[in-house]
Amino acid sequence: MSHPDPASVERAASADPIEGTADGSAGSVSSGAGDAESTGVGGPSVDGRVGSAEGHGSTRGWDPLFGPDGLRAGWRLLLWALLFVVLYATLGALAHPFAAGRPVVGFAVLAAASTLAGWGMLALQGRKPGALGWALDPAAVRDSALGFGFGAALILGAVGVLAVAGSVRWVAEKGSIPEYAAAVAGGLGFFLVAAAAEESLLRGYGFQALVQGIGPWPATLLGSAVFAGLHAANPGFGPVGAANIFLAGVLLALLYLRTRSLWICTGVHVGWNWTMSVLHFPVSGLDRALPLYRVAEHGADWWTGGAFGPEAGLPAILVVLAGIAWTLRTRRLGESPRMRALRPLVDARLPQRWPR
Repeated sequence: MSHPDPASVERAASADPIEGTADGSAGSVSSGAGDAESTGVGGPSVDGRVGSAEGHGSTRGWDPLFGPDGLRAGWRLLLWALLFVVLYATLGALAHPFAAGRPVVGFAVLAAASTLAGWGMLALQGRKPGALGWALDPAAVRDSALGFGFGAALILGAVGVLAVAGSVRWVAEKGSIPEYAAAVAGGLGFFLVAAAAEESLLRGYGFQALVQGIGPWPATLLGSAVFAGLHAANPGFGPVGAANIFLAGVLLALLYLRTRSLWICTGVHVGWNWTMSVLHFPVSGLDRALPLYRVAEHGADWWTGGAFGPEAGLPAILVVLAGIAWTLRTRRLGESPRMRALRPLVDARLPQRWPR
């Protein structure tokens, strides 16, 4: 798992600031007279959700800064990216004395900077922090558990195919039960922080503003390409690994869009990575020491994944495609009433049940 580069966020922020209609449909959206966020007839607002009385049919010339729904999404994305960079640099400097030999500190700084930047932008738009996707909602426990189980099941499916084909087996190694328990618990903590950081960065405010600006599918494809690119420097990264990380980005984005919850995305991310680590495979090319046993692989890298781990193998691509199909079709996923009351940014562009 690579350490994301803040510069990649700034490049993503240069996306076209033009926004579509508020709900993605051909119809227009009128603002309620009692909405505290309304800025009056034709008045610009930072909020990308509230429409103006002027509507899309205005005869006024095109404004590169403000659309009928307020400050255009591209500019809000740029503001978030700038705020993120400032926070990342500041928090990174504060954490530097504790970071030597502790990669989890870097991920903690990344998670804090991207989340705080998102909360700051939401505050400017009159929204509560929970609208980012980290709402303290009873559904958070359900989403986290569902996501963890889903992620673990997917990677177990891929490894199961390799095991049945005789491509992997496990060999006993020296070690003790206490050492093993400590390594497994430490891995869980590390992957939890790393997953939260990557989800806040790549499925948080920046992605959500991008959905408002260019729509769910273009934003999903662009965000997934960035997600794959951030892993390019990892050991063993290649075409198959790139394809699978890209597809994993699509899966995680769709899970967010279906639920508006970052809990489920983080759960999937942790379940996938931690399970792979417990099975003693490299995780995106990064290997963690584990006593008692090791994995032995037999076969071409395009099949087993090689040094990058099972994520760079064909079975993993197949199970992620199956996961995407389930995510698009299942009726078990949806936005909770409490999350809907927080008015996430993407609600302005998507219907409650998306895709229909």
